[in-house]
Amino acid sequence: MELKALSVEGFINETGSSSPAPGGGSIAALNGAAGAALIEMVAALTIGKEKYAAVEEEMKAIQAKAHDMKAQFLAYIDEDSAAFNKIMAAFKLPKESDEDKKARSAAIQEATKGAALVPFKIGELANELLPLAAAVIEKGNQNAITDGAVATMNARTSVHGAFLNVKINLGSIKDEAFVADLTAKMEAIENSIDEKEQALLNKVTL
Repeated sequence: MELKALSVEGFINETGSSSPAPGGGSIAALNGAAGAALIEMVAALTIGKEKYAAVEEEMKAIQAKAHDMKAQFLAYIDEDSAAFNKIMAAFKLPKESDEDKKARSAAIQEATKGAALVPFKIGELANELLPLAAAVIEKGNQNAITDGAVATMNARTSVHGAFLNVKINLGSIKDEAFVADLTAKMEAIENSIDEKEQALLNKVTL
């Protein structure tokens, strides 16, 4: 069964088991999905309200985009675990002959790249939640403003959590250009994510 199809309790218990997957990458995807769902909810609670008629079309667009992003994050929950399992499978390949060893090493490298790319995509997508969170916090139904704030915190956690999983895999990758590319892209996002989160949280005055 797909991880995303498990009950909340089932998924959490599977995470807490001795199985190494799902792990941090899948949890980062879950954080992203939760953030997207909250943004979708705030937009839905804004649509149809006379007080917010001026932003109705914008909220409909945000609702649709957040819905699609939520689905992508849910897919990443399983993709991250599958990517990890591919590494484990590569390590189990035969290593009797020199050809075996060469093929095994190449498979491990390829699988490790995949295990780095999935959480990178999770973090990259989570960063795209911030402008949507900003819109629902600033323009959406103010009775749900704290839900927008929690979405923001989930997005930031998703970014940092996902990128940690990228970094641990990059340490095993020999392709220097691949490592440098992902490292630079992550740094560009991480350099501003905390400030973006705090700026949005500062708008939530209770």
